[in-house]
Amino acid sequence: MIAVHHHHEHSGAGLVAAAQRALEQAGEQWTEMRADVFAALAAQPRPASAYDVAEGLSVSLGRRVAANTVYRILDLFVRTNLARRVESANAYVANPHPGCRHDCIFLICDSCGSAVHSDDDALTEALVGAARRAGFADVRPVIELRGTCARCSGEHDG
Repeated sequence: MIAVHHHHEHSGAGLVAAAQRALEQAGEQWTEMRADVFAALAAQPRPASAYDVAEGLSVSLGRRVAANTVYRILDLFVRTNLARRVESANAYVANPHPGCRHDCIFLICDSCGSAVHSDDDALTEALVGAARRAGFADVRPVIELRGTCARCSGEHDG
């Protein structure tokens, strides 16, 4: 039987509060810099690189923020499920439900760069099962589909 996956997607201040709770429950501290990085990532309209986040933070904080500092924090966020890495773009997105663990599918627009995350537990469980039957352990599906989003498709119809 396939598990049905339900979760609440947070946004705005609720997302930041949920991220802080999830990080602290993972035994990590919610520092000012981590809060700043998370807020900057969550405000991005599309997947952002560590350099994008560092540049934005440098401007908003009025001091230079090193990309390697942001990389370390983003890696922590991925490990603790506060962010997801979009592998094909070497970029990150804030996880809208940080207290929930599952494998997600990214739908990435080649025109505008937006990424929509979709959950399909039946598909990801089938892929993990196939990998385990082939002898793989510690399987982590990375599923990214590229195409043109509905908004961009409409813009090109004209």
